[in-house]
Amino acid sequence: MPILPEPGAARVLTVATFANTIGRGVWLTASALFLTRSVGLSAAQVGLGLTVIALVNLVASTPMGYLADRYGPRGVQLVAMIAASGFSAALTAVRSLPFFLLVGAGAALADAAFRGARGAVIAGAVPPDQRVRTRAYLRATTNVGISLGSVIAGFGIAADTRTAYVLLVLADSVSYLAAAAILTRLPAIPPMPAPAHGPRLVALRDRPFLTFTLLDGLMSMHFSLLNIALPLWIAGHTSAPHWLISVLMLVNTSMVILLQVRASRGTEEVPRAARASRRAGLAIAAACALFAASGMVPTPVAVGLLVLGAFVHVVGELWHAAAGWGLSFGLAPAHAQGQYQGAYGMGLQLGNMLAPVVVTTLALGWGVPGWLVLGALFLGLGALVPPVVGWAARARVRAEEPVAAAA
Repeated sequence: MPILPEPGAARVLTVATFANTIGRGVWLTASALFLTRSVGLSAAQVGLGLTVIALVNLVASTPMGYLADRYGPRGVQLVAMIAASGFSAALTAVRSLPFFLLVGAGAALADAAFRGARGAVIAGAVPPDQRVRTRAYLRATTNVGISLGSVIAGFGIAADTRTAYVLLVLADSVSYLAAAAILTRLPAIPPMPAPAHGPRLVALRDRPFLTFTLLDGLMSMHFSLLNIALPLWIAGHTSAPHWLISVLMLVNTSMVILLQVRASRGTEEVPRAARASRRAGLAIAAACALFAASGMVPTPVAVGLLVLGAFVHVVGELWHAAAGWGLSFGLAPAHAQGQYQGAYGMGLQLGNMLAPVVVTTLALGWGVPGWLVLGALFLGLGALVPPVVGWAARARVRAEEPVAAAA
């Protein structure tokens, strides 16, 4: 995979993503310790706050995408990143749960605006046949940036002082400003006029698209297999050494960095993207079966099954990500890319909210049968995507026919 895409909008987006995700990696690694050891919140308060923030992000996703369509996605994205920088810096003044909720809600609104606008920026600045490839570059770059940020955060965590934690939070704040400065190199993207008739938030009335979003969001629960369920499964239900957890994380991160762009080829076409989603469900189901089997065998065999399962899982992950991008762009009308990308993000947020409970209950609470149930769930979700996409494509054609007749 080339280090950077060709010069142009895709390269600018990639460099900005790298700058921003270094800061995000710092925050993701240090946030729990900062909020508990430095701010003084309890673990339960942190959990409550993160849940509220996730709900605000979910509810705001589509409206914020609509604003990106109406006022121009590049400008909305820049404003959102500046606001996110301010809210991140404001975390250093948090001393209570109410203040944390207030700052967190503001940060969630800024994040929702940033994510909705980013999809519309890609749709407006990148040719249609390069949009999925660009998203693939951004995802690979995100893995690199977050990994580097995690290493940086380690130094602050090792110091374990108020000053160190504040510096880490401010590093996240500065990363937003650095990324925003880089994004000013993108050409302005004109706003899309609002439809003369009908509802403004059309994405929330597009039942086929929302059904796809729900399926894709539930499928995204598989991301928690590797970072939540599998470490606990290895530690408590297999004879494999605990250091294998880090190896499997490295396998996943490395393959995403190296192969995400290649795995995205062809998924800019809606039918091929739908089939990729079906393949993803099959691969993730197979990985669940391999993980389940690792709990019933001697150590050498368990290690082999876990490593093989991690490889199979990441292949499914690559297909799932590429399919989601292709379908979220391909099923959205040109005048509403921002709000459709925001609606697509709602599904991912829903998956993130449900995943910890679902995967731990099934994989850890039910053991081997639970892993098999998870596998069947992912297999079914992937199999449902092609018929739902067919429904969405037919609905899109019917919606465009009156417009073509009037023209």
